[in-house]
Amino acid sequence: MDAGMSQLHMAMYPWFAIGHITAYLHLANKLAERGHKISFILPKRTKARVEHINLHPQLISFIPITIPPVDGLPPHAETIFDASISLGTFIMTAMDRTEKDIELILLELKPNIVFFDYTCWMPNLTRSLGIKSVHYITLSMIFESYMECMEKQFRENNSVGNELNLENPPAGFPDPSIKLQAHEVRQLTSIVNSEFGSGVRYYDRISTSTRLSDAVAFRSCREIEEPYADFLESSYGKPLWLSGPVLPEAHAFTLEEKWAEWLSGFKDGSVVYCAFGSECRLHQDQLKELLLGLELTGFPFLAALKAPVGFESVEAAMPKGFHERVRGRGIVHGGWVQQTLILDHPSVGCFITHCGAASLLEALVSRCQIVVLPNFIDQLLNARMISRSIKAGVQVEKGEEDGLFTKESVCRAVKTVMDFESEVGKEVRENHLKLRNLLLTKDLEKSYIDSFCHKLQELVG
Repeated sequence: MDAGMSQLHMAMYPWFAIGHITAYLHLANKLAERGHKISFILPKRTKARVEHINLHPQLISFIPITIPPVDGLPPHAETIFDASISLGTFIMTAMDRTEKDIELILLELKPNIVFFDYTCWMPNLTRSLGIKSVHYITLSMIFESYMECMEKQFRENNSVGNELNLENPPAGFPDPSIKLQAHEVRQLTSIVNSEFGSGVRYYDRISTSTRLSDAVAFRSCREIEEPYADFLESSYGKPLWLSGPVLPEAHAFTLEEKWAEWLSGFKDGSVVYCAFGSECRLHQDQLKELLLGLELTGFPFLAALKAPVGFESVEAAMPKGFHERVRGRGIVHGGWVQQTLILDHPSVGCFITHCGAASLLEALVSRCQIVVLPNFIDQLLNARMISRSIKAGVQVEKGEEDGLFTKESVCRAVKTVMDFESEVGKEVRENHLKLRNLLLTKDLEKSYIDSFCHKLQELVG
């Protein structure tokens, strides 16, 4: 604990998605390193999936809760990982129904601060208990900025999203070069305007949390998203805190022996690693195109993917004869893997990512060349930022209207970044290396976390 600083007790209640829970746990580890105490509230059965990430069990305590039943939600489902993205509104409804339980927990714990993201009722609850609230957002600032501009444009035109031309960025958006395809516009406006638990629109849930919380913070840094930090601070009308990248502590773990042994059988920088996070489930036709594209590259590959829609396992949906053709040089795995450690393995030279916020940060600090293949809301903007603004990766081409990719487009993107002679390949490698070196500058993350802790102390007073 730094001189002049006292130990704070913080509670955390992240959205019931593994990516959000792990992001909050990484922050909890950083805060615990500095002597702070964290009570981490999460669904009962989910605890076993993430407790290995807790590096400070003497300071980070898990508080398991039972999820209330909701019509339309499978009885076993606690997180998006257990269900699907399409059932997200039911997961959110279940989370909203825990408000009374959370009140009782907070009355007993008496923390100084509560971190939350989607539970927009949290600021009013904490205020009534004399507790401060921090809306800690793990999605990117570019996505939140786009959403703010969209909403303003909708209001000014007294219109709904599908009546507006959003293929050009909405007015006020910091980067006018960011353009979306027709299918992306439809998806983005549909999600932002959809009901997201308990009759609350997705955008309204975010904006209410932002407006009522005592502080707003992002898991990001100015080195990547400076224009969006400035824009959001002005738009919110309140200070914006940045925790920095909050990278996982890779040195605290060892890569599973079966993966270490398999990867070591290939030349340095030759393996393509492909993963789309804990939530994404492709349709079978797109899974086939992805796998055939990996085969077409000629590179060895490891693909960690969830079973596609309508299938119990990823193996059952693979193209006919695929397993035999790639035997010895390609693996498709349907379970969880240690992504940070795989990216750090010398044999891995390319990362095909869905561009979720956490995976994006892990990609940028890795030595791997980056191919982006976004699937869902914020990932669309993240991918554009990486491939068009920062130019540190290449995006897989998709159809303008249908949003479908082909095996040829997957292969083309991989070969572009892996070609050390191509102009595009050279440019993205140089830009990636510059940003990687900046993000890994000694004490950069420490300075963000130290500043973050000082702001927390000031908030409590």
